[in-house]
Amino acid sequence: MHFLSRLVHRFSTVATSTSNVGSISTDLYKEKDLKRLVDKFKRYSDLERFRTKTGIYKETVRRLANAKRFRWIEEILEHQKQYKDVSKEGFSVRLVALYGQAGMFDNAHRVFKEMRERNCKQTILSFNALLGACVNSRKFDMVDGLFSDLPKKLGIEPDQVSYNTVVKAYCEMGSLDSAIMLLDDMEKKGVEPDRITFNTLLHAFYMNGRFGAAEMIWERMANRNITPDIRSYNAKLYGLAMEKRTKEAVELVEEMRYKTIKPDVFSFNALIKGFVNEGKLEEAKWWYDEIEKSDCAINKGTFTILVPLVCEKGDLDFAFELCKKIFGRRCLVDEELLQLVLDSLVKESKIEEAKELVELSKTNDYCRYNLKFSSNE
Repeated sequence: MHFLSRLVHRFSTVATSTSNVGSISTDLYKEKDLKRLVDKFKRYSDLERFRTKTGIYKETVRRLANAKRFRWIEEILEHQKQYKDVSKEGFSVRLVALYGQAGMFDNAHRVFKEMRERNCKQTILSFNALLGACVNSRKFDMVDGLFSDLPKKLGIEPDQVSYNTVVKAYCEMGSLDSAIMLLDDMEKKGVEPDRITFNTLLHAFYMNGRFGAAEMIWERMANRNITPDIRSYNAKLYGLAMEKRTKEAVELVEEMRYKTIKPDVFSFNALIKGFVNEGKLEEAKWWYDEIEKSDCAINKGTFTILVPLVCEKGDLDFAFELCKKIFGRRCLVDEELLQLVLDSLVKESKIEEAKELVELSKTNDYCRYNLKFSSNE
């Protein structure tokens, strides 16, 4: 029986080797059973061409991480260590990054340490992968130690990617002053900050209500002749929305269009948020319609920002239409948002719409919501 199973496995491997990697990717994408996905992934890993496809690895780890199947992530990534590729820095770095993507820093760190045992070189590439895994795993308390100590041990100097990673860490920690000090240090060391550096800082400062400091960062960016992109402008739009400066936000969108920077859904969402913060429903609805007229796709953020004000203002016909749009667009929103609409409908005795909303929440084919409906009929 053991011999037969080995023979079947060998046959399937040989058969697979003649397959197109694109069809393999499709097969994995369509596989809904995660255990079968893991088994197939391990089998396909025998193919050298398959092991070069970073995108397939990222997507599979993403799916397993979303399902919180961390043991299976470990299973497919540890499986990779049997291949000779693991002695190459690039392949090991990929494993470090994938563990980081899944928030599994201890595993990422172990792979990094094992590189030395395999006499696999460790350059700035390895260092940046480990630093990135640390930040992605939100192990912020370890970032300073890695950044200050490890380069000396490896005989390397942190580069632009290294600094950007630590700037991101400080921003996510809320240590914004430390992030600015690191920017200063970066420049002193002769490492050029780039658009990624400034966009990370702009987003953090605007979103944390430090508008004045964010404007100084914007000016500093301009002094370096770094042209703002859509992410830069979106950060400023959200800052203006939080400051309830919607007139300036609208003017900024016009400036974007003049500079041929096309607003995206996040730009529109920022404007909607600004008018929602000011309690101006009609203006918020106008910008919602602008998304519909553009080629942008309405997303979860659009509904999350808009629905509460719509319910508060009692525009329940529009609230109900928004819910139908959520289901029609297969948009995953928090259940509390739909429950808010349901409660508002019941309160205003719109029982038929409430019943339809409950039915929609139970019968859609991509997510089931457990809305609680009770009427006074």
